[in-house]
Amino acid sequence: MVVPSPYRLAGARAMTADVLAIVIFATIGLLAHNRDLGISGYARDVLTIGGSWLVVARSTGLYRSPTMRHFLTTWFVGVTAGVAVRAIVLGRAVDGKELSFLIVALVSTLIFTTVARSLVDVAARRVVA
Repeated sequence: MVVPSPYRLAGARAMTADVLAIVIFATIGLLAHNRDLGISGYARDVLTIGGSWLVVARSTGLYRSPTMRHFLTTWFVGVTAGVAVRAIVLGRAVDGKELSFLIVALVSTLIFTTVARSLVDVAARRVVA
């Protein structure tokens, strides 16, 4: 049995898993804070965090030559930048609330992207087998 490595997943499968994980993170956040699951909520959260993730992923080469280092760099820098952009878009001061959101976003996206990548990797292996 081959143990899946979510950090070695490449290309469109990896990108799909990452974006889906960020959409799930945003959906849980919107529901937890009684927000509308509409375009504005997703634009505010997915476009800022997901967009920053994808920009950093391109610069690290995450989807071309995936390594744990590229993944962790993309995760940390991408999510942190996304939270900063989100705060600017919402006109929020960088204070304790934004730091709390950053911590929640970092922990949640690390878990969600790792799980999503693992599931995609397992599913892809089953299709091949």
